[in-house]
Amino acid sequence: MLVSVALILVSGVVLEYSLKKLNLPALLGYLIAGILLGPFGLNLVDSDLLRLSPDIRQVALIVILTRAGLSLDIKRLLEVGRPAIMMCFVPASVEIMTSMIFGPLFFGFSLIQSLLIGAILAAVSPAVVVPRMVDLIQTHRGTKKQVPQMILAGASLDDVFVLVLFSAFLTIALGGSVSAWTFMQVPISIISGILGGAVLGYLLIFLFVYIQLKRVFQVMILLASGMVLMRLETVFTGLFSGILAVISMNIMIRTQSEKLSNDLSGSLNQIWFVAEIFLFFLVGVSVNPANALSYGFLPILFIILLSLCRLFIGVRLCLLDTPFNKKEKRFVLMSYLPKATVQAAIGSVPLANGIPGGELMLTLAVLSILITAPIGAIGMDYFAPRLLTNDSE
Repeated sequence: MLVSVALILVSGVVLEYSLKKLNLPALLGYLIAGILLGPFGLNLVDSDLLRLSPDIRQVALIVILTRAGLSLDIKRLLEVGRPAIMMCFVPASVEIMTSMIFGPLFFGFSLIQSLLIGAILAAVSPAVVVPRMVDLIQTHRGTKKQVPQMILAGASLDDVFVLVLFSAFLTIALGGSVSAWTFMQVPISIISGILGGAVLGYLLIFLFVYIQLKRVFQVMILLASGMVLMRLETVFTGLFSGILAVISMNIMIRTQSEKLSNDLSGSLNQIWFVAEIFLFFLVGVSVNPANALSYGFLPILFIILLSLCRLFIGVRLCLLDTPFNKKEKRFVLMSYLPKATVQAAIGSVPLANGIPGGELMLTLAVLSILITAPIGAIGMDYFAPRLLTNDSE
């Protein structure tokens, strides 16, 4: 297994360097490397590592949620106003509702299967979007009208919204039946998750501020707390959202101490580099190219239709009656296209839980990354200086 880990790390470094030279997101390389080196390719990955794959992806998801919570500025979201708040849930809702229509037509999915795949595919990728928005803010590109701020805030909560819905849909799918109590569990899990995470976050603030711990110990305790919260979701099935609790815990930390949250985020960025390599590599390992090709052109058409509905209905609804000009609106549309991180983290969950159609759901998740991530990344890099004003001048 050590040789497999070394292979993943070395290939990750090489791909990170190579794809950055081409202005492409490195995660695409990790994903393709996993497909090529996995059991359906050259079969160079040790089986013991494959058995640990679900746990490793769970840890990567916790890192994603922690970074999202620490970077989410509620005040900034309120300053941008209505469009930013709508961007948090309207585009994703449109994509999930579109999946409800096309899922049964294309693949014969049931209602809950269609909702699951809609939730998997709906989230914007923070790995692709967030770094680019931070760069735009630092270079004062489009900041006068707060275009990158709106995208950054909206995309952060978009992931939270989608992950909570996915958790609720997964609970229903595993239960096998839908009742009034099933739907009542959704608000209960949301409220308990928010409160539980907020209380733990407040306690961690006390621990980190009043007891001087080394930064590395703070990060370790923070991630361990996230793991405990995610475990509570399985203990109190349907009554506690571990995903929302992790987000809430870190939002509380940012609210109480912005400096501490920035310091923790900086440390987590280093951890995320390694976690990202393993996350996308192991997702690629799970993909059977032969099965993916056997579905034909339908999955690609399905993803394109969902993306177009999201952009031209969901995003445009959010931008109605806003001060943005046509160029700025086009850039916002482009920025909401890429999918990657969340799809990699949860795309294989239905398959791992034995849900019918799980393999097809994983295939759709991987294809969505391969199709939308490079288009979105290249599009944002190319069009940002052409569509957004330089407000530093």
